[in-house]
Amino acid sequence: MLRYLNFLLYPFSLLYGLVMWIRNKLYDRGLLTAVEFDIPTIAAGNLSVGGTGKTPHVEYLIRLLKEEYKVATLSRGYNRRTSGYILADEHSTAADIGDEPMQFHEKFPDIKVCVGEERMLAIPQLLGDEPETQVVLLDDAFQHRSIKPGMNILITDYKRRFTRDHVVPFGRLREGRKGYERAGCIIVSKCPPNLSLAEKEAIEKEIRPLPHQRLFFTTLQYGALYDMVSHEPVALPANATVLLACGIARPEPLLNELRTRYQEVFLLPFPDHYYYSEKDVAKIKKELNDLPGHEKMVITTEKDAVRLHLLQKTLTEQNLRVAVMPVEVSFLFGEASSFNNFIFDYVGRSLPTFNQ
Repeated sequence: MLRYLNFLLYPFSLLYGLVMWIRNKLYDRGLLTAVEFDIPTIAAGNLSVGGTGKTPHVEYLIRLLKEEYKVATLSRGYNRRTSGYILADEHSTAADIGDEPMQFHEKFPDIKVCVGEERMLAIPQLLGDEPETQVVLLDDAFQHRSIKPGMNILITDYKRRFTRDHVVPFGRLREGRKGYERAGCIIVSKCPPNLSLAEKEAIEKEIRPLPHQRLFFTTLQYGALYDMVSHEPVALPANATVLLACGIARPEPLLNELRTRYQEVFLLPFPDHYYYSEKDVAKIKKELNDLPGHEKMVITTEKDAVRLHLLQKTLTEQNLRVAVMPVEVSFLFGEASSFNNFIFDYVGRSLPTFNQ
């Protein structure tokens, strides 16, 4: 029954898709203005609503570029409790700048992190505050067409590829599939680490990248657990009982990873980008206490950790220790060097001579 009711949403998808098509045509024909900047700007985003693994790909770009260039990230700061342009500093929290920017700020203190809803206004403010900036990474800006980035990276989930999806609300796409044509690079994310060459070629035929586009495949690579407060390594035996408490769009990959490491794994899900309350901490504590086993631990994501930090006092009062599972991306088929060179070539070509 639910399947048939879902088809009632299809006319709304057609209407929304038409609106987005008209908007994109206005930008394509110059009737709506897109601002370009003199320094390299790389936008990483997706066509769908969340869950493609965008954040670890942005982190990959940060690690790749920050040793050679002065890098800054610009995000909208989704679901933050402030508004306007903010350049992160030592006093910033997830409530001020959003969870993903706060994650960047904590993990990469040697780069600049800023947020601003109006990116075309935020970039000049960033460059005014930090004139030595050489590369700006635009987080989740694929649909934000008031800026014309020098490089558009489109990320699509292996299990939910845009080629098989539909516009919201019938599907999960923010615009029609043809939006992929704006990308200079397409990354199929969250692939199985043992993805076969035959399946790779089949996906290439399905996506049909244009002559100017490069196509890459990545998989998630989970690291070692560390304590949320002390950042010390956390060692858990394989027979431990784990409670995964997280608010992310798609917890399944992390859940599956934990099930390969530990005997008993339970999920306590929260909404994506969710701000935890004191009641939530009490709930997590109770859920953990009710689980079987003697060796038990709460595990969360890095994105959740920066939001849970807002309740550090409550966590201490509840005597609740939380471990964090870091994640990075790894390029398949030995193509990391090819991707790195692709990015460095773009930045090298686009950087003004006086800024090199």
